[in-house]
Amino acid sequence: MTRIRRLASRGFAFVYFLLLSLHLAGQDTSSRPELAADPSGKGVVLARTAESFSSLSLKDSDLHAEPPLLGGKAEAKTFVRELLRVQWRANDPIDLYVIRPRNVQKPPVVLFLYGFPSDTDRFKDDRYCERVTRGGAAAVGFVSAFTGHRTEHLSPKHWFVSELPEAVAATVHDVQMILNYLDSRGDLDMRRVGMFGQGSGGAIAILAAAADSRLKVLDLLDPWGDWPDWLSGTPEVPNEQRSAYLQPDFLKRLRPLEPTSYLPQLKFRSLRVQFVDEYGEPKEAVRAIEAAVPSTAIVRHYSTALELRNVTADGGLFQWISVALKPRQDDGPRQPAATKRP
Repeated sequence: MTRIRRLASRGFAFVYFLLLSLHLAGQDTSSRPELAADPSGKGVVLARTAESFSSLSLKDSDLHAEPPLLGGKAEAKTFVRELLRVQWRANDPIDLYVIRPRNVQKPPVVLFLYGFPSDTDRFKDDRYCERVTRGGAAAVGFVSAFTGHRTEHLSPKHWFVSELPEAVAATVHDVQMILNYLDSRGDLDMRRVGMFGQGSGGAIAILAAAADSRLKVLDLLDPWGDWPDWLSGTPEVPNEQRSAYLQPDFLKRLRPLEPTSYLPQLKFRSLRVQFVDEYGEPKEAVRAIEAAVPSTAIVRHYSTALELRNVTADGGLFQWISVALKPRQDDGPRQPAATKRP
């Protein structure tokens, strides 16, 4: 097992907090409102930050990033992979994978956000990393709030859908904080940034692009949205819990986070939306999302998962966004050849 795999295990948490304590040792935290003394006397911990879950913009929240910690680095023939621990909330460290293609100076960037309940395992897979960087773009992988390793400090009663307004809004903020970090590195072309989002990650990608103009290209696979219809019919929600998520108060909290409201604003971005019909997403929600997609976007339906795999095997899923991020004469992203809507 490589070093990066070992550091991605639970033991990473101990190393992280040890290094954080050493980094903060001797600092005066009285002038830093995001830090507070640990009552146990064992060190310094992040205090709960002020964050608005009804706003997409970071301007309405008060998030302050701690210096990222490098957890490990793996070098292969075609790529270099870094595992970093980033954090801007108490008890919510994020494992961030930055996978750069070799021999490409300042590559464009694609953020990858797969849907709940996916974790980060794919970003540790060398074969995946080779495929995802084959087009010359760097890949940046992480998971949403209330997902995977980010549930370690949460009650089992709190899961992605039960906390859907917070889970979605917090992750939209995460995308912007991650872009800020990537911008600070200096080794990536932040004029050419795209995002691949699947399922819940697709909904978050739409909202993040509406909030942050740095996201120039979006590639969405079965994005969630049209929340009332989605919650009414999705198999992601146990039937015995469904009525709780259809209450007016819950739906009201989701109203500012409705992807179908923001999709029309993305008409000047390069955008592709793909659906796999057999996955069982509520048909009313799929129709609402497709109706909100700008006419300039590429939309495609696949009858089965096998049909999708036949088209996207061996890295084919990532080819479109790599092409879309290639420079043109005005040095901006470009829309690949359009595929007619069925």
